[in-house]
Amino acid sequence: MNIENQIMLGDCEKVLKTLPGNCIDLIFTSPPYADQRKTTYGGIKPDEYVNWFMPKATEFFRVLKPQGTFILNIKERVVNGERHTYVIDLIHKMRECGWLWTEEFIWHKKNSYPGKWPNRFRDNWERLLQFNKNKKFYMYQEAVMVPVGDWAKDRLSNLSDTDKIRDESKVGSGFGKNISNWVGRQKVYPNNVIHLATECSNRNHSAAFPIDLPLWFIKLFTKPNDLVLDPFIGSGTTAVAALQLGRKYLGIDTEKNYVELSNNRLTDLQIRLPIIAENSGAYQVDNDEE
Repeated sequence: MNIENQIMLGDCEKVLKTLPGNCIDLIFTSPPYADQRKTTYGGIKPDEYVNWFMPKATEFFRVLKPQGTFILNIKERVVNGERHTYVIDLIHKMRECGWLWTEEFIWHKKNSYPGKWPNRFRDNWERLLQFNKNKKFYMYQEAVMVPVGDWAKDRLSNLSDTDKIRDESKVGSGFGKNISNWVGRQKVYPNNVIHLATECSNRNHSAAFPIDLPLWFIKLFTKPNDLVLDPFIGSGTTAVAALQLGRKYLGIDTEKNYVELSNNRLTDLQIRLPIIAENSGAYQVDNDEE
């Protein structure tokens, strides 16, 4: 069964049962949040969310390679005046079932517009939870390095003796730093807050995220020709990002319209890629490029 560069119609829990184990390099997905997308995905109740998600997470665990990564874009919602705990409950349950909750990234929606509520402010961020099967996993940090920034001009111009050695944390955290390591560097590693605008056009989907979001994680956790899975593919953004970076994709969705929408986007991209490559030299971004 060929699973590479396919968009498949069906429930991901059932579809993934037909796949061999340990075949996926990266899972990047944004499932329907609790009580949302009722007309398309049924609007899972917050109290039922963990039970709905965990059978799917079991299949994700089975198909993910031992050194692969699972990135889950998800967010709590307010129920009866307080934040519901379904995301926290889900993290606990996944850990009980063998997943390692390795890291958490924050997507700051830098173009979020104002709102007014009597007891809270507008959210302009979402979680991206990183799960792994093992403590050792593939991660290509150099692929997402950023310019060092203006802070380096003053901070690195006059180094103290302490700046030239590994200065251990004063609070006993075990972390230390050698400031002189950054002298002469043009790029540095980013932090875990990702500043991206939301998708201005919803691409005929109720919750499309910007393509730069999967692009960033695909560069960080995969290399060319790796296989990227989005089990809630929606409008196909994850697959488009994978294809642009020279990776293979597998998308799944229960909605026929979204499967058709994704396939149309990918067909159009595959037609344009040779033109993009001819004009720019290449369309594949390797791991040593920003």
